Amino acid sequence: MTALRKTTVALTPNAAPFAIRAERASDVVAREALLDACFGANRHTRTCQRLRDERAPAEGLALSAVARGKLVGTVRLWHVSAGGIPALMLGPLAVEESSRKLGVGAALMDHALAAATARGHRAVILLGDAPYYVRFGFSAEKTGELSLPGPFERDRLLGLELRGGALDGAWGMISASGAPMSKARASRAKKALQAVPHAA
Repeated sequence: MTALRKTTVALTPNAAPFAIRAERASDVVAREALLDACFGANRHTRTCQRLRDERAPAEGLALSAVARGKLVGTVRLWHVSAGGIPALMLGPLAVEESSRKLGVGAALMDHALAAATARGHRAVILLGDAPYYVRFGFSAEKTGELSLPGPFERDRLLGLELRGGALDGAWGMISASGAPMSKARASRAKKALQAVPHAA
């Protein structure tokens, strides 16, 4: 098992402290606007979105970073089957531009991975830049035989075993395995999205 890195956040005198907490329904509009700002309005067409469409995030694994009452970061993890092996898919991770030097992204990652470990999950997969995620223990060592339901860059498909050997023999298509979003929650999410420019 790869040891998880703990982040110490050193705040400058002019920096606003931030807190990591569970995502709330009231975060939806701000979260969607943040995701649009970070990834563009076409983010809904990306391959990993197919694993999230109409699914609820894994229980207790949707987190928000808040500074001075404003949402400045977000991360979610989702249940997937990695070629038949139960795992979590991490993403998207997004941080407001002015808050990136405060360590918000690293703090969200540390909290998310610690919470996933505490809940007994065995592995986390993501599609991202290896130079950033390697410090959290992610690598392409055991994801080379896995595929996504759409185009993706092979060297960006990374995995982290929270328990040793969890991704041994992982092979095949990564598919969504989480609970479908309830109709009531889907309706609330749709209304919230309609309030966000470019989030249609």
